[in-house]
Amino acid sequence: MSKKEANITRRRLRSSYITSIISISLVLFMLGMLGLLVLNAKRLSDYVKENIGFSVILKENIKEVDIILLQKSLDASEYVKSTKYITKEEAAEELKQDLGEDFIEFLGFNPLLASIEVHLYANYANTDSIKLIEKDFQQYEQIKEVFYQKSLVTLVNENIRKISLIILVFSGLLSLVAITLINSTIRLSVYSKRFIINTMQLVGATRGFIRKPFLYRSAGNGIFAAVLAMGFLAGILYAAQQEFSDIISFKDIEIIGILFLSVLVFGVVINWISTFLAVSKYLRMKVDKLYY
Repeated sequence: MSKKEANITRRRLRSSYITSIISISLVLFMLGMLGLLVLNAKRLSDYVKENIGFSVILKENIKEVDIILLQKSLDASEYVKSTKYITKEEAAEELKQDLGEDFIEFLGFNPLLASIEVHLYANYANTDSIKLIEKDFQQYEQIKEVFYQKSLVTLVNENIRKISLIILVFSGLLSLVAITLINSTIRLSVYSKRFIINTMQLVGATRGFIRKPFLYRSAGNGIFAAVLAMGFLAGILYAAQQEFSDIISFKDIEIIGILFLSVLVFGVVINWISTFLAVSKYLRMKVDKLYY
């Protein structure tokens, strides 16, 4: 083989190697994004549920000290995450901004009552629990009524269940596609070296000896591709936390650690298994079939 042909061969092998690494890293990145979604699915659903608020309308002419005691009592409840006291004036100002006109000037008085806005923990943000909580709240003398959008609570919980099921099915399908893509990439890479495998067999090399360098290299490729994928994921996480810091942050060491470790292990294991199967195929293949 001439020097020029040798250089061309090296460039082709280098190009094939780089393409293989990039392809695998992109697939691992896709799986990492899916893993990020799955690991944060409960947090996302909790975030949505805990932002569903309802209003505790207070009776007229309640003393300020009684309102403070009531708010502290609600905060102490096991199902209440947070409360916010809204005065008559604040309620009027909010309604004025929503309507775009001063209704107090038209009516001559403020008909609104003071209220306490309540947000529940996610486990209690469902229709059945809220009905029981509503009955509990109505036992307080300071409370006139409890108002919340029943249809919104039902709709949110139903949509979360549907989305969770869709994510589960989509995760299974995407994982299958990712495994198939990685396996195909590695099989093509091993296919280009099928004659080398056959030559090693002809000179008396054992199957274990032939497999070893392929498996070592596949594990290294898996680590390198996983590191690239983790770099892409880190960039996505950094961008996401700027907009959704309440949902995900680099402070979530446990979730990020599980995600990155899963990407690394998946990359190495799938590369190793696919390489083992591909090399074993050509070790068993007859010489005349190598040309097809």
